[in-house]
Amino acid sequence: MKPKLTIVKIGGNVIDDPEILQTVLKEFGQLDGAKLLVHGGGKIASDISKRLKIPTQMVDGRRVTDAATLEVVTMVYGGLVNKNVIALLQSFGTDAIGLTGADGNTIPAHKREVKDVDYGFVGDIDTSDINTDKLTFLINGGLVPVFCALTHDNKGHLLNTNADTMASSLAIALSKNYDTELIYCFEKNGVLLDVEDDNSLIRELTYLHFQQLKDDGVIHQGMIPKLDNAFLAKRHNVNVTVKHALNLTSPIGTSLL
Repeated sequence: MKPKLTIVKIGGNVIDDPEILQTVLKEFGQLDGAKLLVHGGGKIASDISKRLKIPTQMVDGRRVTDAATLEVVTMVYGGLVNKNVIALLQSFGTDAIGLTGADGNTIPAHKREVKDVDYGFVGDIDTSDINTDKLTFLINGGLVPVFCALTHDNKGHLLNTNADTMASSLAIALSKNYDTELIYCFEKNGVLLDVEDDNSLIRELTYLHFQQLKDDGVIHQGMIPKLDNAFLAKRHNVNVTVKHALNLTSPIGTSLL
């Protein structure tokens, strides 16, 4: 029987609220068994880009990353956000280690090919390339890996990579060594029929229902890549839930079927 591994992804709005972030990280540290955290940077990167007069461009919830933007997200994701998260986790007794995909060559990626949109310095992951042996070594050694949304191309270049994609890819890759559970946490109760109504929670969501909601425009923007990646993990026998960050240990949320 495989040991359990819980992978939690927290989004930008959680990162932006210090009080919520502390509560979530404290609860994350209390989860039973092995665990791994993935985080983005969201508004902080956009705010700093604005101060530096660097335009922010998003397409279908994904950031277009030119050279200047790559410098910003490297500083924000890999530095400011990641190290603050690590410091908070340590204060709660969780022995965490902050990583990019370049550290230990844990998550190599390739620069996204230009098709309809040129996303710039954005990395796509092949789950078979993830260094699961090294990650398993860290986890079994009692450390909690905390990944920011950066990978590398094995040619000396960092790549901005969607944090939802990283979480899904890690869950799929590590499922060969662990019984993996993936929890996407953000500022809503889960997947909602009406984004303005927290009571419109969809408690169970199938892929066909998701496709219909996407076609109808009910699910759009940043929720699309989140759920695309969530269902990809589900197809690889990963248990997946989407829930409010403050409900991390609560059954309230959207379970994928």
